[in-house]
Amino acid sequence: MKSGDIIIYACVIIGAGIGLMLGQALPGVLVGLGLGYLIKYAVSRDKEN
Repeated sequence: MKSGDIIIYACVIIGAGIGLMLGQALPGVLVGLGLGYLIKYAVSRDKEN
């Protein structure tokens, strides 16, 4: 498993947890997924330079 994938999975789980606390899990998962991809992109871009 790549480290970028772990970042995405962690963000999805955190987003789901926050969504469950607010009463809407699916939007939390989707926000976490989006943030995970953004963080993965930023981390991978930093490693290139």
